[in-house]
Amino acid sequence: MQKTFIGPHLRRLRLDRGETQAGMAKALGISTSYVNLLEKNERSVSVPVLLKLLDVYGVDWRELAQDDDTTQLADLRTAMQDSLFDGSRPDLAQLRAAMVHSPDLVACFLRLHAAYLAATDQLLSVAEAGTETVEPVLRASPESVVHSFFRRNRNHFPALEKAAEAFWGTDEIARDEAYSLLKARLRERHGFDVRVVPVEEMPNTLRQHDEARREVVLSEALDYPNRVFQLAHVAGLFEQRKVMDKLLANSGMTDAQSLSRCRVELANYFAAAVLMPYAPFFEEARASKYDMDHLAIRFGVSFEQACHRATTLQRKGAQGVPFFFLRIDKAGNVTKRFNSTDFPLAEHGGACPRLDVHTSFRTPGRIVPQFVEMPDRTQFFVFSRTVDRPSFGRHTQDVRLAVAVGCAVEHSPAIGYAEGFSVQGTRPTEIGINCRICPRANCDQRAHHAVILSRPVDERRRGATRYES
Repeated sequence: MQKTFIGPHLRRLRLDRGETQAGMAKALGISTSYVNLLEKNERSVSVPVLLKLLDVYGVDWRELAQDDDTTQLADLRTAMQDSLFDGSRPDLAQLRAAMVHSPDLVACFLRLHAAYLAATDQLLSVAEAGTETVEPVLRASPESVVHSFFRRNRNHFPALEKAAEAFWGTDEIARDEAYSLLKARLRERHGFDVRVVPVEEMPNTLRQHDEARREVVLSEALDYPNRVFQLAHVAGLFEQRKVMDKLLANSGMTDAQSLSRCRVELANYFAAAVLMPYAPFFEEARASKYDMDHLAIRFGVSFEQACHRATTLQRKGAQGVPFFFLRIDKAGNVTKRFNSTDFPLAEHGGACPRLDVHTSFRTPGRIVPQFVEMPDRTQFFVFSRTVDRPSFGRHTQDVRLAVAVGCAVEHSPAIGYAEGFSVQGTRPTEIGINCRICPRANCDQRAHHAVILSRPVDERRRGATRYES
């Protein structure tokens, strides 16, 4: 059985209640020395003590025992790649020790570093704008805040999964019945009719629910899977408001933009869980070796929706391959990202140009597999493919995007798209997060000088790029 350490959480609980170690020991029926050892993480906590904490303090032991080490360690290692720490970079053992003994300090450091990156990015943006009228707001974007929230939760929300499993009741529905059943549900339970309208009646809008007219209006630009998804999304907004309110209340977000953006993403999560129930999707994903086209057909969803759902399979005891998900436009801008791995996704601008998600635009609809290696030598298997977007008319044709899904290289045997590759025999493509923070000075795809590269250019030598001498 895996040992559970709760030292910093226990100490915070005790201090918040103004108790001494002796007082807590008496309340829990254990010795003062045992409390002291628990707080120092020199002893693992027993199940009886966890249950006693629930009984005495009303604290859910699962919250105390929650293990955020994987995500936090990945974030810490990524932050430590900053050139600020050259020459004094702590090793992995020191990082792990800091997380065990000073988790609050680590959390504060990561928040400070994130603020530093946000400030740097904003200042660069102001400088590029070339005007003093731009007022920088030194805070992370709503998209970045929401991404961090999802990642802290390993892109998995048990409360929404539970609600989704109960959505259809005990009846097993046929996939082609979902649209009519959702229309009936919205009408009978919420008094909303569903109407599909021509593109010209609702230009540049795919869905809108009108409270005054009690209508959910869908654009005919949506194909069948996306019409179903939008109705499941609306049902989630109506029926799971309390669950979402609780998640948002515990998210740490305070600004209205981030909260509203996050509510939309939580409703999307719920819709995906309704249409792709956890257990059947998990079993089918494993059996098909994560064949996303097969999963899309089996569950009546789009390729992109199946890929996105695969990143959420992080239930304890039934955990799928930890994936990251990245979507880009033809200019390389990252338009969506979700992550349950330690792969550091770009927060600003575009993805690395050496990532083959960009070349997938040359072969629309075909899977492009690739092994990649980050600057810290961690390796990943990535597969990419283009996806179509709703078209409003002939002037908006060919609005393809591309998605990339990846996992740590050790999981590649579970992925059908990796068959035929030899991890040992295949030389990975060296990539970075993006040019702004990539340390690969001699990369022949570098777009501009990286912020973290401080060495001056040697005018006596021309390297592979104009940024490297």
